[in-house]
Amino acid sequence: MKKLILILALVLVASIAYADQEQNGGAQVFYPQGSQKSFKGPEKYFTGDVTVDMLFPANDEAAFSGAYVTFQPGARTNWHWHPAGQHMVVTDGVALTGTRDGRVIEFKKGETVWCPSGIDHWHGATPDAPMTHLVISGVKDGKAVVWKEKVTDEQYMKR
Repeated sequence: MKKLILILALVLVASIAYADQEQNGGAQVFYPQGSQKSFKGPEKYFTGDVTVDMLFPANDEAAFSGAYVTFQPGARTNWHWHPAGQHMVVTDGVALTGTRDGRVIEFKKGETVWCPSGIDHWHGATPDAPMTHLVISGVKDGKAVVWKEKVTDEQYMKR
């Protein structure tokens, strides 16, 4: 009897896996370089020159997206928070990220910062050099970010 239950459980798991694979066309999804949108960071959400290069979108199975975001010297985001958090990985240059308590973290190529859900923060380049980071942003209830007001020069320079 135990063997029969085990066999039935394995068949059930295999059929679910097969159905999932069929739903995705049975293949991995390839995003060639440049196939996702690339755009300038809108002035209403960024200060300075910022370029966002999307890498992959969230989907039904994985509620997160990824992008390279490049900030020119002095460029930064507005205050914002992420409903499902965000990982930031510097790929070039030195990044700054600040929180409402006035704390600013400086992190360089290969270093990462995790920003939990609900934490108001900003991030960007140092005043004298560009920076690129990979962001992996969680999506909750269809939202990856909640934008707020501009970061003042005084808040930005407080480091």
